Amino acid sequence: MPADTEHIIERPSELTTSWLTAAIGAGDIADFSVERIGTGQMSECYRVQLRYTDETADPDRPDSVILKVAAGDPVSRQTGAALGLYEREVRFYADIASRLGGPIAPCYHGAIDAATGVFDLLLGDAGPAVVGDEIAGATIEQATLAVAELGRLHGPLLGDASLAAAPWLNRDSPLNQAMITGLYAGFIDRYADQIAPEHRAVCEHLVGAFDDYAAAEAESGRIHGLVHGDYRLDNMLFGTDGADRALTVVDWQTVSWGPALTDLAYFIGCALPTAQRREHYDALLRAYHEALGPQAALTLADVAEGVRRQSFFGVMMAIVSSMLVERTERGDRMFMTMLQRNCDHALDTDALATLPAPAAPQPLQPSEDDEGTHTPTAEPLWSESWYADFVDAAQGLGGWFRIGLIANQQTAWVQALLCGPDLPTVAVAADVPLPPDPWVVRADGLELGHAASTPLQCYRVDLRGQGQSYSDPSALLRGEAGTPVELTMDLVWATDGTPYKYRITTRYEIPCTVSGTVTVDGKTYEFDSVAGQRDHSWGVRDWWSMNWVWSALHLDDGTHVHGVNMRIPGVPNFSVGYVQDPKGALTELDAVNTRESFDINGLPVDATLVFDPADLTTNLEVHGNAPVRLTAEDGRVSEFARAWVGVNTADGRSGVGWIEWNRNLEQRT
Repeated sequence: MPADTEHIIERPSELTTSWLTAAIGAGDIADFSVERIGTGQMSECYRVQLRYTDETADPDRPDSVILKVAAGDPVSRQTGAALGLYEREVRFYADIASRLGGPIAPCYHGAIDAATGVFDLLLGDAGPAVVGDEIAGATIEQATLAVAELGRLHGPLLGDASLAAAPWLNRDSPLNQAMITGLYAGFIDRYADQIAPEHRAVCEHLVGAFDDYAAAEAESGRIHGLVHGDYRLDNMLFGTDGADRALTVVDWQTVSWGPALTDLAYFIGCALPTAQRREHYDALLRAYHEALGPQAALTLADVAEGVRRQSFFGVMMAIVSSMLVERTERGDRMFMTMLQRNCDHALDTDALATLPAPAAPQPLQPSEDDEGTHTPTAEPLWSESWYADFVDAAQGLGGWFRIGLIANQQTAWVQALLCGPDLPTVAVAADVPLPPDPWVVRADGLELGHAASTPLQCYRVDLRGQGQSYSDPSALLRGEAGTPVELTMDLVWATDGTPYKYRITTRYEIPCTVSGTVTVDGKTYEFDSVAGQRDHSWGVRDWWSMNWVWSALHLDDGTHVHGVNMRIPGVPNFSVGYVQDPKGALTELDAVNTRESFDINGLPVDATLVFDPADLTTNLEVHGNAPVRLTAEDGRVSEFARAWVGVNTADGRSGVGWIEWNRNLEQRT
């Protein structure tokens, strides 16, 4: 890719003849035309027809190229960027594709701005070609070509140490047993009458053993390599007369490093109807094995066993994908076809014998090392945050604190807020330069020290700052100024229960009792073991691409409840959390269902939360609002509405706690 085309093409209207000439490097381009192709949601593709100044026929120069750019929709774009989809595809073409043979279009230009999600790929055109059809299935000639070309892709990179260590190829998967269990419940609710009993048994064994199965397949002794992640007919273009390649595989946004036979198992499991797959199975495995080349050092038996173990990938994809995309009639037929063929594949190879016994996953707990700081990765929105809150119902006062280190923007957020039913909301909310010591902040009008003085047992906040007081807390959501006021916090959070570590992201929560003092404009409040919560998280956090409802509730009988309902555009809502009994025993949640009401100014009024499988219904009444307004570098705004609440349960218990909503203004309904 030439170095003199540094400009990233955000929209096709930005293309110029000079840019295309420099990028393609095959002669001066006099003119071009652009047409949209495909219907992708995360990205957009355009065919660019080229006319050269020198009209002399040159068989080596392209008559057309494909421009791929980020979605125009800002929510889809932010989702694609946050999930690393754009980076992976650009880096695949830039860093890996040139080392491989096989069905890959040439790349003339590729660039990405990770901060904005803007990217472009200028690729060779696959046409004239026929798109594969997952429902109709492949001919045996197409299937043989696809597995042989896959072998050419995989062979050079099996066991590659540098790729095995590349962070962009090795992102943690958000999919785990808790999540797939929730998705499977929706899947069965939708499709139960279309699923054969023997196929349902395969699904239920996989879902019940998913965490242990995934851990076993990730072990170092397995055969690892480059994984396309969606190697199926709908992502394949079979060249016809005049095409540059017999096969072109597209959509490398899910490329990763993992069990190398995943792609082969996924393709073979679904590309052919069951009877044809059985007839040609051995021949297809041989075609792949021969295409790997001698450097791969795999036997045909190794290939067969790897495919057997990975036959569940297609089953999983049928369940997960059907729940994560917009439902259509063709989609329903495709997912049922995928499920039937892949379950038959697992049964035919006796793959169930390789699965661990179904088991409920045990709750995870953080380690003492987790309490320390963590090394940032390169993503612009990588951050590390500490939150802590408290409620003293007797004094009618609640408060919360956060420090968020946004390392790659050289910025830190410091927020400390107090509120109550008969009190103004007081807020210290400062964006300060990233401190050299993450545990100490010194800035104009602000002094902060915080520390996990005894890991997992004790956390302290000592803050002195110039704040503002608001009789109307919704003014904080509008970015308005309040009345100046001095605020100090000297508080200690002591663990009161079992620390809980998330499975789907790097985060943990700890129920606590809180003691110490708070002084507001000369008035001091003292606290002795009142209810509270703290949490610590690190990783990529984009407050402006998703919504959520978070809660931490503490009942008078010693029960602690924590739940998050995530609301990501284009993805069904999912939940994380626990109900913890007075002895600290945890029940993990599958669902947190919420009903809430807001006033016209965007402040919460009340809410009902239902926690399953704990069968716990809580009715929450807001006693104090302490929101903040979060503004991204690109101007996007999220309303971070936090409130302390009184709690009453359907079974007659009561308590207190905090609830928060992250509400993106572009997504509010």
